[in-house]
Formats: sequence, C-alpha cells, structure tokens
Amino acid sequence: MAEWKFTLKDLAEKPELLMPGHRACAGCGPATVYRQILKATRGPVIATNATGCMEVVSTIYPYTAWNIPWIHTAFENVAANAAGIETALKIMKKKGKLKQDHVDVIAFAGDGGTYDIGLQALSGAAERGHDFLYVLYDNEAYMNTGIQRSGGTPHGAWTTTSPAGRVIPGKLQYKKPIAEIMVAHDIPYVATASPSHWKDLIKKTRKGLEVEGTAFLHVLAPCPRGWRYDTSKTIEFARLAVQTCVFPLWEAVNGEYSLSAPSKVIALRPERKKPIREYLKGQGRFRHLFTPEFEHVIDDLQNIIDKRWERLLKKCGMD
Repeated sequence: MAEWKFTLKDLAEKPELLMPGHRACAGCGPATVYRQILKATRGPVIATNATGCMEVVSTIYPYTAWNIPWIHTAFENVAANAAGIETALKIMKKKGKLKQDHVDVIAFAGDGGTYDIGLQALSGAAERGHDFLYVLYDNEAYMNTGIQRSGGTPHGAWTTTSPAGRVIPGKLQYKKPIAEIMVAHDIPYVATASPSHWKDLIKKTRKGLEVEGTAFLHVLAPCPRGWRYDTSKTIEFARLAVQTCVFPLWEAVNGEYSLSAPSKVIALRPERKKPIREYLKGQGRFRHLFTPEFEHVIDDLQNIIDKRWERLLKKCGMD
C-alpha cells in the first residue's frame, strides 16, 4: 500500500471541510479529530454522522459547520447509512449518472454508536464489504446524553451510570477491544490513531479511504467535560495514552498487524513506556482510584494494559 506524501503547506492550503463556529466545548478532542481526518480526503466526499456530540454541536438548526454533503442518521445505523450511500453511488456510476471517478464516503460515530448501539449495523456492512471509511471517535462514554458508561469506557472510570462510591470503584468491566473485533471481520484495513500524533492519523485516514472495501479507524478523542480535566490538556492526555500503551498505535492491513512509529519506539525501547499512573492522574474520572481503598484498581489496570500490550507485540511479530 503506497504511502500518501504531504507537507504542512499542502494541509494548510486545503479548504476547511469542518468550518469554525460550531458549538463544541473548549478543548473538544472529537472536533480536533474531525478536522485532521478531513484534511486527508482526496476529492469529493460525503459524510454521514450518527447521533452524538459532533452531530449536535456541528448542526444546530438552522446552522451547519459542514462544508461537504453531510447526513445525520440515527444513533444505531450510521454504518447502514454509509453502505446505502456507497451502493447508490455505485449504481449511479454504472448508469452513467455520476461524473466523478470516485466519491469518498466516511461514517462518523462515537463509542456509544459503535461499541454498543451501532455494532450490528457496522458488523453487517463489514461482512458485505461496502467501500467506505468508518471513523470511531472514542471519548469513552455517552458524553452527549450525560456521561453514561459505554463498552468503550475503561475499567475504574467514573461515569453517571458507573459512579464511584465506597464499595464500587467506578466501571467494573474492561474496555472492549473493538479494533481487534473489526480485524476479525477480515476487512482490508483497521488502524488506531490519536490526535496527538496528527501525521500518523492523517496518513491512516488516507489509507482507509484508498483501500477497496470497508476500513475502520479507531481514534482516541479525549473529552474534558467527561474526563474531568483542564481544557488545555486534551492533546497531553491523548499523547500520554499512547506513551503508557493505554492506547497503542497500530494498523492491520489484510489482517497483518504492525506497530506504528510512536508505539514501535516503545516496543524497541521499553524503558520509554510510562506507567499508567501518569495517564490517570489529573483526570477527575479516575480521582477516586488514588485512595487507599481503591489503589489496587490502578495495579489491575496496569496489569491488563501490560498483558494487552504483550499480546499486541506478538501479533506484530515483535515478541
């Protein structure tokens, strides 16, 4: 797969496809993710968006921040909507009604609309092989509706439906390995990315757009409102997630795993791997873990992160 070459000048001169003036919170991780992703488009593009934070903040009637054709769809069926758009474009081209050689289709959804409510539609579209890029912007809870826990919420995190008390240390379950679940669908491209490593994110977006078939991009998107941190620290926490291997960067091309550069450095120089405590501290959703009764949960989290990291290294042939 050829790598797309670009310069900062190329990105700066590309028209903004998500315009300023939307209603996202200060320090919004998903808004940064969207802008970076849209810098990688290669021509005409249609986006469809599941109900969620970015749908609400970008299209408060009668205004829109979108500078491309954009469709809001229900919480649970953005992948089905993207599949329908892709099929319609294919038929239009077959009938000679579409002048463009190719129109990129991107489906955007948060963790609630992907891990949980939208998994059935996503799995079905992947099984049928529809040609579109699915972007999961993962802020690790249902932020738009009140910070409820999702399948993407980490173990030990406080949410309004997994509150920390004297007995329960936040969410009891562990984060679902959604990207690995998508690799198991035998789709041509799956990758993880972080806005802290913007060049890696933009390159992976372009790869996902260029492959034939369903591509899945899992992007960590910190949320100051739900994670309870200062709005200036979004990129800092996104970077710490990579440095602690809470959210390692990798890609799978036709099922073959490989580490991306930032995580490969940690694999080759393990001393650079930061302890999970550095990522947890400063986030109010984990504040209760730094108490005597719940400090063991930090050790549990470190243990599961280490095990998942070792498993990933083996998949990447780096054991």
